[in-house]
Amino acid sequence: MDAVFHALGDATRRRMLRELAGGERTVGQLAEPFAMSLAAASKHIKVLEKAGLIRREVRGRTHVCRLDPGPLASAHEWLSFYERFWTARLDTLERLLREEDAGPSPAPPAGDAP
Repeated sequence: MDAVFHALGDATRRRMLRELAGGERTVGQLAEPFAMSLAAASKHIKVLEKAGLIRREVRGRTHVCRLDPGPLASAHEWLSFYERFWTARLDTLERLLREEDAGPSPAPPAGDAP
């Protein structure tokens, strides 16, 4: 899972994955929105491949990439634990604040009465 989070740590690679969610793309198509060379795009793609997030197929001289969502599901499952953790903590905080707001108002200190 370290490789998945490393791959997702880069905005360019996240955008490439988003593009691939719409279907297969060539390396050139993945590189195009970034105005980067094919060599630079290939480096990003290799990181995504190493993480198991994409599969590359060579068709003649064209390299076609497709999304492999399996590792994303594992990362989501791992993150979901922390989502539940923080949701429970925030729900407790909200409950405590509501109880505090609903409680009796403290009496004014002696000597402050009109």
